[in-house]
Amino acid sequence: MKARRLALALGLAALGLATPGLASQAHAEADGWRFQLTPYAWMAGLSGDVRPLAGAPTVSTSRSFGEVLDDLEGAFFLTGSARRDRWVLLGDLTWASLSQESALAPGIVAEGRLRQRSVTALAGYQVVSEPEHRLDLLAGARAWRIEAEVGVPALGLAARDTERWVDPILAARLRSTWSPAWSTLLHGDVGGFGVGADSTWQLVATANLAVNETLTLSAGYRHLAVERDTSGTRLDVSMSGPLLGATWRF
Repeated sequence: MKARRLALALGLAALGLATPGLASQAHAEADGWRFQLTPYAWMAGLSGDVRPLAGAPTVSTSRSFGEVLDDLEGAFFLTGSARRDRWVLLGDLTWASLSQESALAPGIVAEGRLRQRSVTALAGYQVVSEPEHRLDLLAGARAWRIEAEVGVPALGLAARDTERWVDPILAARLRSTWSPAWSTLLHGDVGGFGVGADSTWQLVATANLAVNETLTLSAGYRHLAVERDTSGTRLDVSMSGPLLGATWRF
């Protein structure tokens, strides 16, 4: 039952790395450090195979975002960046919690809860800096913490497991400005390389509208895949769906 919850949490919060680039930089860049913060949402569905606890069965799942939302207790996603000249620092924080209850028999209920946290840190350099197109190349890491709990209170049964790992990440982001108000972002990254996850990759495309010099609204689509098989647990999932963000610059 809870096997698929692990993937659902990851689908909601996974690898938020693409969202630091949601906002374009259509305004003129000033000297010194420039900062931006972006709260965002990702309406992702999910498909794949999950085994969140060692010894548990592997479950294949295919869930829409609406089905994921039914189990969501809460979520928080925030990303930020800092730039100076051509140097760039990116960070991302995600948190999500899901729960579910299922009746095994009259008066006997199985309960499950899953919490996910991830922190991403990247540093890079703007290798192309033209008025219409800007390309960043970045490298860094993404740290994950996944907590899974399953229990049957009426029978006094409970199981809990916590998985932690860190993935090295390589990324590229292309921002293109088409008018003073409109821009697009293409983001791609790969990682894992057997260090944390066996492999992970992500593609994101967004369209961005600059409301004014400090606020940009963005909408787009993201696909994320991750595969990890270790210590009796397994995660091999793909997550896809639209995303929305609002970026403030200062």
